[in-house]
Amino acid sequence: MGKLLIVGSVAFDAIETPFGKTDKILGGAAPFIGLAASHYRADSAIVSVVGEDFPASYLDLLRERGIDVSGIEVVPGGKTFFWSGRYHNDLNMRDTLVTELNVMADFQPVVPEAYRDADIVMLGNLHPDIQLSVIGQMDSRPKLTVLDTMNYWMDNTLDTLLQVIGKVDVITINDEEARQLSGEYSLVKAAEAIHEMGPRYVVIKKGENGALLFNDSRIFFAPALPLEEIFDPTGAGDTFAGGFTGYLAQTQNISFNNLRNAVIHGSNLASFCVERFGTERLIQLRPQDIDQRLERFRELTQFDIEVK
Repeated sequence: MGKLLIVGSVAFDAIETPFGKTDKILGGAAPFIGLAASHYRADSAIVSVVGEDFPASYLDLLRERGIDVSGIEVVPGGKTFFWSGRYHNDLNMRDTLVTELNVMADFQPVVPEAYRDADIVMLGNLHPDIQLSVIGQMDSRPKLTVLDTMNYWMDNTLDTLLQVIGKVDVITINDEEARQLSGEYSLVKAAEAIHEMGPRYVVIKKGENGALLFNDSRIFFAPALPLEEIFDPTGAGDTFAGGFTGYLAQTQNISFNNLRNAVIHGSNLASFCVERFGTERLIQLRPQDIDQRLERFRELTQFDIEVK
């Protein structure tokens, strides 16, 4: 069992989709990543910040899932990061209604001493300065450092983001972001250009169309599982990252072949996330649910074909 350090926002989300709406619920990248990773044998910890308004019950929930929360700073009198969004009938489209950074605006991460030798570091979608600070606090280079980022940082902090990209082993971004970062429309050429920036592995997420893993000239494609119900896509990418890194922390194998397995595990967990609002489905999830759906992935992707 390896150590997994998770750096990301912990927040309140208020979500509206064509299928319903929520008041403030547990959100942010780190809870999705952590709860997904908790379904694997990994010694994980979260580094983040919340305000005094953050319910102790949410911290208890993370602890109960075996997640170390000593790296989550609670700011006295502070207010927790809040995001509100509305999804269209096409759930790939959404409008951000409210973003209140609150305590996240001045966040200075402190990695717990017990996790400065983490095997895997998962840098969730945050300001690149925060990600650089975490990298600099590690006692030694982790076996694998994984970066998630987005077009906002490409638009506003590109120079710093490129510094982070040069220090990581894996980057996970969606297809639109890959094209923006690389300046290439072809995702194959985009991955090649991003490889030149530093990462050995490039994961390009395509939502309901699956995910691609690139490593030099090798390419692996994982489809998304067709689902009967999709309530809320919020956090699906972070859940993917949690399943991906949780599986790698459990197996302690960072070969290309095992990263292919990790992509499937990430896709599997993400397929559950979208079935309920927020983190609800990840909290309810049972081991047998995960195994049964992995079997569905296997049936979806394995076939015999005669090549003449």
